Amino acid sequence: MSQNKVAVIIPTLNGGEVWLRCLDTLRQQVPPPSHVLIVDSGSTDGTDVAAVESGFEVLRLAKGTFDHGGTRQMAAERLAAFDVLVYLTQDAVLASPDALAKLVVPFAYPRVGITYGRQLPRLGSSAIEAHARLFNYPPQSNTRTLADKAHMGIKAAFTSNSFAAYRTEALMVVGGFPESLILGEDMVVAARILQAGWTVAYVADAQVWHSHGYTLLQEFRRYFDIGVMHQDQAWILRDFGKPEGEGGRFVRSEFAYLKDHAPWLLPSASVRTLAKYLGYKLGQRSPSLPLSIKRKLSMHRGFWDKRGAGRSMADDVMDKGAR
Repeated sequence: MSQNKVAVIIPTLNGGEVWLRCLDTLRQQVPPPSHVLIVDSGSTDGTDVAAVESGFEVLRLAKGTFDHGGTRQMAAERLAAFDVLVYLTQDAVLASPDALAKLVVPFAYPRVGITYGRQLPRLGSSAIEAHARLFNYPPQSNTRTLADKAHMGIKAAFTSNSFAAYRTEALMVVGGFPESLILGEDMVVAARILQAGWTVAYVADAQVWHSHGYTLLQEFRRYFDIGVMHQDQAWILRDFGKPEGEGGRFVRSEFAYLKDHAPWLLPSASVRTLAKYLGYKLGQRSPSLPLSIKRKLSMHRGFWDKRGAGRSMADDVMDKGAR
């Protein structure tokens, strides 16, 4: 596919030092993308200024208006003339000057709807952090169709907006990114694209440095939010299967990895596994929780702030009962 039909979209908010590295590697891409759009949601650390100085278009949004799916869809509609839309996050650092070029290669095949690349653990990451990336992003590429859900389950719809590309036609055919999701808009789109007969391609030789060293509380909150999304988008679990099987496989792999590389972290991994499980189960039961409690349990509290603007009578009653 011609490179001049590829655009890059990056949502930002106070990206810090890693954002400067992201910009640096983006400028080094060969061939360069035809267009780069930075969608900034009120940065105060110069994130938007650095993007302008790099020669990229910056679209500034009012602080607090960012929506995981809605903002990405707004950017997609703005750049709908491009054949392929590449989405990065502000903390994903391209690992080579040809990372973007490699990511879009599979679009030479007309039924490929999504591609996503390999995420490598950042420098200095713990064994727990590193394993999460090695498990979800192996060194072997693969392609998936809807038929693969029979043996892969929900993993068939796995992708990541930290480093992924979408055929614009396919994205729009399935309705684009959904609005008002706490997270997981990438999985929703991938599931819909598979159901519409397109293919998802994992491109292992297209790589970025991207991982997170979550604390125990952050792990709990992140999985609470995943549970909220799965409850909200129950059709994904119905059509692709529940995540428990994949979760069990992850835990077994993690413990085996830590046994060989960092056995002293096994107790920490056990506690984290329990925290993830409890967070996820609570997230699935979020409709029965007061809004004030959901804010405290969630990693993405801005989501609940927006919900609070249109809170229901039931929320008011539950909040009063929780005091």
